[in-house]
Amino acid sequence: QCSPWKDNACCTANTSWEAHRDQSNLYNFNWNHCGVMPARCKRHFIQDTCLYECSPNLGPWIQQADSSWRRQRILHVPLCKEDCQEWWEDCRDALTCKENWHKGWNWATGRNRCPWGALCRPFSQVFPRPKDLCEKVWSSSFRYSPEPRGSGRCIQMWFDPAQGNPNVAVAKFYAGRRRSSPAQEEEEAPGSDPAVRALPWPVLLLLPLALLLLPAGAGGSG
Repeated sequence: QCSPWKDNACCTANTSWEAHRDQSNLYNFNWNHCGVMPARCKRHFIQDTCLYECSPNLGPWIQQADSSWRRQRILHVPLCKEDCQEWWEDCRDALTCKENWHKGWNWATGRNRCPWGALCRPFSQVFPRPKDLCEKVWSSSFRYSPEPRGSGRCIQMWFDPAQGNPNVAVAKFYAGRRRSSPAQEEEEAPGSDPAVRALPWPVLLLLPLALLLLPAGAGGSG
């Protein structure tokens, strides 16, 4: 599932391998906390992990975070509407017990379990709309974008590498908009929002560098 980034990635082959495991060493997170997650649903979470770990195009959404357990975070990455909708459709019948998967788990056994008294319910009840899934499951790491794939205004979680990486142009667009109107960007992504995932330091160091090294007019393969 990480293959689209193989020619230009901020992750290693080992990271890609770990992303596909049910009990990954990346986060020690268990997808099967409410029974076995259907394969059609799990593939979206694997792609989500690949995007998060491997993409060199998330720089515009990295923010500083004053916390003892993380220095930086991503916030409000605009995910294309088709990516959110397909994610939700393929997971609507899967089961979960929590809306926010970043915090509140029972870690007594060393892996995440549902909190005491939390009931397993279908995704379609926990996340009534695609927007709810994309924006809530990882504490606003993603923002549901009304823009479609190919618009140049939203990040695709999955793409055909033979057609080039569409997220290169999207990252350049948002980076340019932030430089020209920082106040607007701050309003759209306030730093006071809840904590989102910490990026591993190798990724943090590479992402801004990758953006700086992009040649003018770059929009080809990733």
